[in-house]
Amino acid sequence: MVSQLVLLGGILLASAWLLLFMRRIKSKPTPTLSLPPSPPALPLVGHLHLLKPLVHQALHELQIKYGPLMHLRLGSTNMVVASTPELAKELLKTNELAYCARPMSIAINLVTYDNAAFAFAPYNTYWRFIKKLSNTELLGARTIRQFCPGRASEIHRFIKDLMDKSMTGESVNLTQELMKLSGNVISRMMLSIQSTGTDRQAEEARNLAREVTQIFGEFNVADFIKICKTLDVQGFRKRAVDLHKRFDAFLERIISAREESRKQQKASVKAEDGPDQDGEEKVRDFLDILLDVAEDESSEVSLTRNHVKALILDFFTAGTDTTATAVEWTVSELIKNPRVLKKAQEEVDRVTEQKRLINESDIPNLPYINAIVKEIMRLHPPVAMINRQGTQDCVVSGYLIPKGTFLFVNVWAMGRDPKIWQSPLEFAPERFLEGKQSGLDVKGHHYELLPFGSGRRGCPGQPLAMRELPVVIGALIQCFTWKPLDSDGKIIADGKTINMDERPGLTAPRANDLLCIPVARFNPFDGFLQV
Repeated sequence: MVSQLVLLGGILLASAWLLLFMRRIKSKPTPTLSLPPSPPALPLVGHLHLLKPLVHQALHELQIKYGPLMHLRLGSTNMVVASTPELAKELLKTNELAYCARPMSIAINLVTYDNAAFAFAPYNTYWRFIKKLSNTELLGARTIRQFCPGRASEIHRFIKDLMDKSMTGESVNLTQELMKLSGNVISRMMLSIQSTGTDRQAEEARNLAREVTQIFGEFNVADFIKICKTLDVQGFRKRAVDLHKRFDAFLERIISAREESRKQQKASVKAEDGPDQDGEEKVRDFLDILLDVAEDESSEVSLTRNHVKALILDFFTAGTDTTATAVEWTVSELIKNPRVLKKAQEEVDRVTEQKRLINESDIPNLPYINAIVKEIMRLHPPVAMINRQGTQDCVVSGYLIPKGTFLFVNVWAMGRDPKIWQSPLEFAPERFLEGKQSGLDVKGHHYELLPFGSGRRGCPGQPLAMRELPVVIGALIQCFTWKPLDSDGKIIADGKTINMDERPGLTAPRANDLLCIPVARFNPFDGFLQV
């Protein structure tokens, strides 16, 4: 009996002690994670007043003071900016699923048929289906290979036009000519539109694409301050609606004409699968591929007409401005750096033996040209920042990043970081041919060099860009040297003084068009059979 009382007393004492301990734990404040460092904010607008038209440069300046992981409040929206390879890897790989969404602005939503575009669609079944379609059909190896003759034809025509102007000493707006070239290449691949004759469709598509990339890259205060959403103080909504109507009308004409052509073809000949009668593989452009999927009742995802339009708009704008901007920056840097230009010309001359124009089959034999492409991607990335939106709370480097926060990885800033690159402002392709950075590629696995993004939402156009860029750059330096002109049309004697400022936009292009006089050094069309 006594032993039972002792046991009962022990249990009561232990319970009382446990209860007291639990109460003490509950009374202690629970440690909470904080947001990343942040500049002082203003009421209502937060940090909006700290941003400049060139947002990536403004953020870089702020991060010098507040660190590589920085929090900003833009009106009612949280935003986190990262600018080191380690943070980029943690956010884009370790926490990839938490950042598989992309922020949707008012302009993007209005122009791209309300989430129907691939680039800005939520991470869902539709997005995964289009990603698979892009990798296997739209931008798969077979499709890229099939359109190689078309790309070569457009490059030949481009060089021939420049050569004709060179023979007469005529100046060239290289910005416009490069935009025309990239637009013509993507027009052929997507819509089978060629830029010859009186057909103005390629030019119309090119102009619309530039307007889209410009409005997508501009800053709209209504995207961040709720009370401004219905006011349209900057006129973005009006511009976006007008642009959408014009692009929609253009696409409707193209799609309707193609549908009629397909009907006539089916009515006149028996449908055939696989090779034609002569054994050649039929080449389908993007529009035919998308219409085939839309007409396939057994398809995993049902594509509507708006889906088809949005996808054409998406791929067309992504493949036009970025390529032209990259080549334009390359020519600018080569004018400023004659040593690099001379070395690149020697490589191209050696490979082609000065007997023919460079082509895509030469790419594996052009290590210096490929290094130039990487160096341009480092110093002038086609898209200055990778943007994502968090779908859940996330802890990064000990800081809490709440669900819904906009994430920006400042690729432009990383390319200029002396902690990552030796002499980062120097244009030196050799850095990719020797030393520890010689093995870096642009496929999204090396986080100090992310011109095409990384992970699931990396750019699917990377294989096409890396086939097109070396050839266009190689052809330009093989056939010409360049005399840059100022805005008054006068020759800039010292190429090192040409203006290298940027202007706002999704692709961070040059602030001023690149005006030059092309000086012929090799004419491949002198007795050369043109395509």
